[in-house]
Amino acid sequence: QRLMLHRPTILVLNRNWQAIASASPVDVFGAMTNDRVTALNIYGPDWMIPVAWEDWQSLPVRKGDQSLGTIRGRVRIPTVVVLSSYDRLPRRRLKFGLRGLWERDGGRCQYTGRALTLAEANIDHVIPASRGGPTTWENCVLSDRKINTRKADRTPEEAGLTLLTPPAIPPRRPVTDFIQNKYNIDDWRIFLPEVTLSTNSLAS
Repeated sequence: QRLMLHRPTILVLNRNWQAIASASPVDVFGAMTNDRVTALNIYGPDWMIPVAWEDWQSLPVRKGDQSLGTIRGRVRIPTVVVLSSYDRLPRRRLKFGLRGLWERDGGRCQYTGRALTLAEANIDHVIPASRGGPTTWENCVLSDRKINTRKADRTPEEAGLTLLTPPAIPPRRPVTDFIQNKYNIDDWRIFLPEVTLSTNSLAS
């Protein structure tokens, strides 16, 4: 149970009901007692009605619910909460690295167009690092490891290769796109896009 209390199993929505983060029961219960968030009683009799802490404590723990023992008995752990006053939808950019390039380039080698797994992929410097090429979004692309080895310390033109798309800094995206439903919580799917990227923490 101690482990469960610190896992990010609760989806956090802003006051406009846009997903902006995931949080642990420890964080959320503290925020509920301070009236910073209300919890959604999803699929209950009052469907999708935000419930304040005082009333949440009296809700029954249903079969399949996660719960926490308190001096007042078992209290249901919510799956989705709504922030009371925060209404922004922050935007962020992919983190630069192999996974970030894989996401930006659609998981395809930028010389052959072949779909790659992360294990098959490599970061290629368009202008080789040994010749002064920077390690930046604008000079790096996703490449098949075999192609990258063949290209070696040459430019694409010197190696007889053609870039599918000129490398560029990826645009900032809503943080909703970066929230992972890694515990496969059904209630989250109502608020998340089909494809998500990474995790966040409770907004302050």
